[in-house]
Amino acid sequence: MTTRPPSVKTVRLALELLKRIPRKSYVTASDLHKQLQAAGIHRTKRTIERQLEALVDEFDIECDNRTRPFGFRWKSHAKGLSLPMLNEQESLLLALAQKYLLNLLPATVMRSLDSFFYQAKANLIGASDWAPEAEWLSKVLVVDVTQPLLPPTIDSEVFDAVTVALFKNLWLTIEYENAAHRFAEYRVMPLGLAQQGPRLYLVCRFDKYDNERSLALHRIRKATASSIEFTRPVDFSLEKYDADGRFGFGEGERVKLTFSIAKVAGQHLSETRLSLDQVMSEHEDHYTVEATVVDSARLDWWLNGFGDDVWGVNKQSLPD
Repeated sequence: MTTRPPSVKTVRLALELLKRIPRKSYVTASDLHKQLQAAGIHRTKRTIERQLEALVDEFDIECDNRTRPFGFRWKSHAKGLSLPMLNEQESLLLALAQKYLLNLLPATVMRSLDSFFYQAKANLIGASDWAPEAEWLSKVLVVDVTQPLLPPTIDSEVFDAVTVALFKNLWLTIEYENAAHRFAEYRVMPLGLAQQGPRLYLVCRFDKYDNERSLALHRIRKATASSIEFTRPVDFSLEKYDADGRFGFGEGERVKLTFSIAKVAGQHLSETRLSLDQVMSEHEDHYTVEATVVDSARLDWWLNGFGDDVWGVNKQSLPD
């Protein structure tokens, strides 16, 4: 009697589990079950437990069965299952992605990549002292241009529901608390997620409306993704939404801006321009600046921030 060969699905499941078993800390069957579900691989927890038992017998994997739930990891002398293409440069890229894209990737995607982030970190920590990739994370930093603020607290369940609905184009029901602490329930079409400084904003269309609004994610108290899909509007572009000044509380109106600024305060505008058509005229103690920009409250805040160093501000509306 011959042994029945494993099916393709069984082999794929085994490979996915092997990739996700860590080398130092332990992982449980429940954790692996969640990771696989997040990656779109749907198996029962019992199936995963049986597969793990088989892997312990066939590979250098140890099972900590002293307490429940059991934990699994590669034995100390084992090399584990490393993807050959995950070299030190790619490990560095993954580590940076985990640090700076944490809030801009769907929560399910981040969870499904947990094992790869762990492997990337292990690769960098295990790199030889002279390897430049091992030091790179300590050599780069994103610096705030304004006073640093701590990010507001976002409910993890809300973040999960919002990113799932955004990822899959699903209608989303939310309970929202505005700045005046008034609560209301809305059904929205999630269209984009943007990080502005320490805050995250959901760009969406309210049910039965055809214009977009930005909602602060930390003010969403409850969110439920439905199973009903919507067709993403072909006339919407998140980049255009930003270019129109909507995150700066503008309406997309372009103006010819003219103002005078003291030399000490305005020197940086010769290096970082307001627009491609910016013109700076130099005078004895100040510059006169002309530029085509999007009018917005953020523009006014920026100008007012210079205090007495800016004067003679004028905005001329431009035709559409």
